[in-house]
Amino acid sequence: MKLITAGESHGKTLVGVIEGLPSGIILSQEKINARLASRQQGYGRGGRMKIETDKIDILSGVIGGSTIGSPLSFAIENKDYQNWTKYMDAWTGDVSEKSLTAVRPGHADLTGVIKYGFGDNARPVLERASARESATRVGAGAICECALNSLGIEIFGEVLSIGGETEETARRTLIDEARKAGDTLGGKCRITVKGMPVGVGSYVHFERKLDAVLAMNLMSVQSVKAVEVGLGTEFACLKGSQAHDEIFPDGRKTNNAGGIEGGMSNGEDILLTVTFKPIPTLMKGLRTIDLKSGQPCISASERSDCCAVEAATVVAEMAVAYAILAELINTFGGDTMTELSDRIEKRRKYELG
Repeated sequence: MKLITAGESHGKTLVGVIEGLPSGIILSQEKINARLASRQQGYGRGGRMKIETDKIDILSGVIGGSTIGSPLSFAIENKDYQNWTKYMDAWTGDVSEKSLTAVRPGHADLTGVIKYGFGDNARPVLERASARESATRVGAGAICECALNSLGIEIFGEVLSIGGETEETARRTLIDEARKAGDTLGGKCRITVKGMPVGVGSYVHFERKLDAVLAMNLMSVQSVKAVEVGLGTEFACLKGSQAHDEIFPDGRKTNNAGGIEGGMSNGEDILLTVTFKPIPTLMKGLRTIDLKSGQPCISASERSDCCAVEAATVVAEMAVAYAILAELINTFGGDTMTELSDRIEKRRKYELG
């Protein structure tokens, strides 16, 4: 299974294409749009979310609400495009009128300009590097989630901390303080996958190890700087006798491994902790250089969020949904949902003896 996303932050539309989905996935437009809406919410979001109302528009690969096995393509409209047409139109657009030269530390601006040869204007970089792209990831993940739910697999996300604070009321106070100061905040979330059959992934091929696949999909989400499985970094402080999940006739009593051993699901809940850095667009700016003048300056302040950890948690959930379905298909195969479901159920019966 493969996902391709396309589109710019202020372009006409965002587009996703998923190749390799089995036929017979019953999709819920309501549930997919609810996931897209949840990505737009969360305390600390900025003004862009007051403009957009993300909804999925399926272009191909679905008839009557069911996948037909061919590539599924979809679009999510950028309503703000109408305010950016003169700058972003494919034929007549002129981004020089919206140039960004005071590159932002922590963003793709400077490196992207050098890599793709944009001279002294980082606008083409930030248009694609923007977290607006994550709406496409959520749309694709929500499609995959419809399949996973029918297979008895559910994914849950929860915010663990923001700015180091775990209590929700205190987190909101921190966000308010950061917003007033022109600053931003990062945080952590926990993603839990329930209902996984044993043996998804592989110890034979390094690129198919489930924890590696999940880490890649999560690390590709904007602002993610760390992914932990199970106890994660806590393992470094434990002895082997404390760390590993002992096996008893009636199963395991602990889940320090986070549901993955040897690159494969072991039947326990998959537990993933994801760390998000603070958003690199600060209203007060940071010290940088201006690409046009070459002189020191304060970085540009685009319209942005103060804190997007709650929204990013939704993106992380959906990135995991895509990765899990892809690995289920890799492990069990099947051109139809019936074939995939039957093979997974056969494995589950084997697990139970």
